[in-house]
Amino acid sequence: MRNQPLEVLFLHTIPWGTRGTGPRGQASRPSIPVSATPYRADAADVCAPHNQTGAGSIDYIAERRRHTTKETGLARDLDIYLAGEWTPGTGDEYREITSPGSGEHIATVPLASQADIDRAVAAARRAQDAFRHWTAIERADLLHRVAEAVAENIDEIARIQTLEQGKPYHEESLADIAEANQYFLNAAEDVKRLTGSVIPTSDRNKRMFTFHRSVGVWAAITPWNFPVTIPLEYIGPGLAAGNAIIAKPPEFTAWGLRKLAEAFDAAGVPKGLVSIIPGGGEIGEALVTHPGIDAIGFTGSSATGKRILSQMGIKRSVMEMSGNGPTIITEDANLEAAAELAVFGARYNAGQVSCATEKVIVLESVHDEFVERALAHAEQIVLGDPFDEATTMGPLNNEPTAHKMDLHVADARKRGASVLTGGHRASGFPTNLYYEFTMIDAVPEDALVSREETFGPVLPIVTVRDDEEAIAVTASGDLGLQAAVFTSSIDKAFWYTDRIRAGTVVINDSTDFWETFQPFGGAAGTASGWGRGTIDDFTDLQTMVIDIGKAT
Repeated sequence: MRNQPLEVLFLHTIPWGTRGTGPRGQASRPSIPVSATPYRADAADVCAPHNQTGAGSIDYIAERRRHTTKETGLARDLDIYLAGEWTPGTGDEYREITSPGSGEHIATVPLASQADIDRAVAAARRAQDAFRHWTAIERADLLHRVAEAVAENIDEIARIQTLEQGKPYHEESLADIAEANQYFLNAAEDVKRLTGSVIPTSDRNKRMFTFHRSVGVWAAITPWNFPVTIPLEYIGPGLAAGNAIIAKPPEFTAWGLRKLAEAFDAAGVPKGLVSIIPGGGEIGEALVTHPGIDAIGFTGSSATGKRILSQMGIKRSVMEMSGNGPTIITEDANLEAAAELAVFGARYNAGQVSCATEKVIVLESVHDEFVERALAHAEQIVLGDPFDEATTMGPLNNEPTAHKMDLHVADARKRGASVLTGGHRASGFPTNLYYEFTMIDAVPEDALVSREETFGPVLPIVTVRDDEEAIAVTASGDLGLQAAVFTSSIDKAFWYTDRIRAGTVVINDSTDFWETFQPFGGAAGTASGWGRGTIDDFTDLQTMVIDIGKAT
């Protein structure tokens, strides 16, 4: 992979690294405080096994085709949002969007030409030169108007996202879009509190001040697993800080973000300030290397991130890259809560989350009980039609992701691991992208499913003797995005947090825990990236020094 050309890497590896869940995950699976009482699942959490006839059967899905393109009339040719205008662009290439859930064609997306990209960059620079002089209050008001316009269309945007991405509409997409909209509201309030400093000087006649200034024009390169939420992590604070944004989503999950962009016009966002240019590697490379782009925001794989860095030159960047969500189950853990939340963290969005629970490190003294409880929760997963209310896990988004799942499961088997449940693509569905939830026990540390980001619905289990060995296993890879620890001891919670090299350590909740205002990013020295996505990341700090003794 590392020897492939940049355009190939942009096309195929950007999706591997991605963002975790939001407050939706927290709401559907309650966190367990330190020294909590025993956890009991609600009756509503108990669903039919996914292998039984129900939401997952092909006959049932056929009955629910009112949600697909033929019944809703959603399939269409899409324009791109270029320099504040809707246009097919000047390129002569198009991409077909196919639903991973039904296999049906849902939309056709035009691909921009180099001339289109140049136009978007030029318009962004003109618009940003004026926008940077707006006051913080004016920019905040603008973002509130955008959020109001988005709120009116959450249902439709969520439906489109489910069609093109495959995540369950009721279980995930609705909350996902509501969360995405929160980035506008958060940024609107954050910018009002973005203050500078008065700095002491050694000269009585000097006064020194700092100011937060906009950076300029950002390119935001984002993946397919959260096709609306992740772009708004850049667009929201980017606009609040006075920047212009050119977003590049993958062409096969561009429809939902395009629909959301209608809110920019409704809210009166200055033309040119935001462009949305879907595409693959050639579009990403053109933006990264464009002399009119001042900064890069990237969410994706570590491999692709490294290639971007080698191409972009001296530009600001926020890089959020791969993770494998190590979760440690200690001897004093609430095992029922740990089992439920570990399974949740592995099945949410069919495991297509950068901080998904992709490796459980369990102490041997509690191994058997944890596995028994986790298997019970795995049986409750309903794999099926992403528009059915009973479905808790939909299909994988694309064939490369499913193929990687195949390879990692096969590698684990070859190394002697035991597949406790799942391990195969599910039959009887409209596409070959539905994958059984998979639990693997006795996983060696050097297995691919343990060391890499699988990005599928898999829960690998590594058994260790004690806390020190658990830390050693956690530190054995080069990823450090988000980890979790289950313990009833506050002392042990801090002990682990001090020793785990990760941007975030979650105690007694899933690695998929996420809040929109939470700083998020990799730990220094790991391959998981840098930057925390706060509004400060989208500003330059400027210092002004005044000699008041020479004022007259």
